[in-house]
Amino acid sequence: MPQPQLNRHALRIKPLRERRNKVQAEKDFPDPDGALPGPALPEEAMGEIVGRIRSARQAGRPVILAFGAHTIKNGLGPVLIRLMEDGWLSHLATNGAGIIHDWEFAFQGASSEDVKGNVARGEFGIWQETGSLINLAIVVGAYEGLGYGESVGKMIEREGLEIPAAEMLKAALAGNAPHPGPLPQGEREKGGVRWERAAAAADLLGVLERFPLKPGWMSIPHPFKQYSAQAAAFRLGIPFTGHPMFGHDIIYCHPMNHGAAIGRAAERDFLTFAHSVAQIQEGVYLSVGSAVMSPMIFEKALSMAQNLALQKGGPIDRHYIAVVDLAESRWDWGRQGEPPVDNPAYYLRYCKTFSRMGGSLRYLCADNRSFLMALRRRLGNG
Repeated sequence: MPQPQLNRHALRIKPLRERRNKVQAEKDFPDPDGALPGPALPEEAMGEIVGRIRSARQAGRPVILAFGAHTIKNGLGPVLIRLMEDGWLSHLATNGAGIIHDWEFAFQGASSEDVKGNVARGEFGIWQETGSLINLAIVVGAYEGLGYGESVGKMIEREGLEIPAAEMLKAALAGNAPHPGPLPQGEREKGGVRWERAAAAADLLGVLERFPLKPGWMSIPHPFKQYSAQAAAFRLGIPFTGHPMFGHDIIYCHPMNHGAAIGRAAERDFLTFAHSVAQIQEGVYLSVGSAVMSPMIFEKALSMAQNLALQKGGPIDRHYIAVVDLAESRWDWGRQGEPPVDNPAYYLRYCKTFSRMGGSLRYLCADNRSFLMALRRRLGNG
């Protein structure tokens, strides 16, 4: 017997303009060319990381940056944009909250709400535009064959969404209409119907029946999109992948949320991420302020990449991993290996996991603002 569920349609959802925000982009974001915050970072570590990145890019190898949401909340979107524009980053990956904060800064120039106060008022995360527009971008993007971050980045950069007509979606279900984008990995066209695309069309059709929207171009201004790393990545053709966990993000509070579309887009992003990791030989992986998401997706992606590499005759073993976080680690993971289980250092997930991933590992205790701004300054223009 099905278990009872909370009815999201009964929620009183307020417009985003009524929310007080802690961070204003135009007032609080650091100047990418301004003074570097915090104490100077260790010369040896920074020199090593910068040298590895330079060598990787000169050899045409990837430099992947995975980061937590505070990187965006701390105003580093413009720094990431400079690193992309200058050719230093080949792939960016973040969690669901990173996607949301980046979008809110692009849409209204502000983000970060009072969690404690808003939970007490029953308002935390229950905001109209954030919930409806991000979810709509993902369900439309999933139908178009796009990933999670790509769907939102496209909406920001183009300042709108193309809403298909219901008749087109119904025709797609019957196999009588072409589907946008390529076939998903492993899918076969049977009897003229692309089943995965047909399912995505059904997802979108269901959303449009519950939330009537006019077909055609839906204009969604993003007056602050110059702050959006997602939009810049879409414009530059650089993968920007989102790696959410269901129920972790505020967009799940909104009735527009559609689990199947989230799954389709996030699965595509994970496989895009894994493709980049599969090229990591002689490349660089930067994990900045992501205690769980980054190590978890990397270990699975690298295992699949190793499986394929070993079939071709050689392991992936010459990659470089730099992990940056605020937590101090007195254990030298690079030289001492993994600590014993009775040592608290063993339970630092981002060090524990990455110490098992082969290649070379460097751990740097630093604030994400200090590290990324210093990194960009040292690398300079590409």
